[in-house]
Amino acid sequence: MNKLIHIGFGNIVNTSKIIAIVSPDSAPVKRLVQKSRENGTAIDATQGRKTKSVLVMESSQIVLSALLPETIAGRAQGVLNDEDSDENS
Repeated sequence: MNKLIHIGFGNIVNTSKIIAIVSPDSAPVKRLVQKSRENGTAIDATQGRKTKSVLVMESSQIVLSALLPETIAGRAQGVLNDEDSDENS
């Protein structure tokens, strides 16, 4: 079953569709975000707050979040660990 994680402000994403979680500070990521906004493939889940992480999804979409990459990665890792423990039970 697909696991979902909370990425802030009531927004949730499917963990199995995430390719990468990156910081938006580098120039290549800024270009990626700008191109995605132009193409209409950017999903802004920041609720007007500062973007602190960019989730790159399998479908070539990106999701912008106001949570730190470490926070989202920790939640995703927790979901994956829960899934492993469920299988071992």
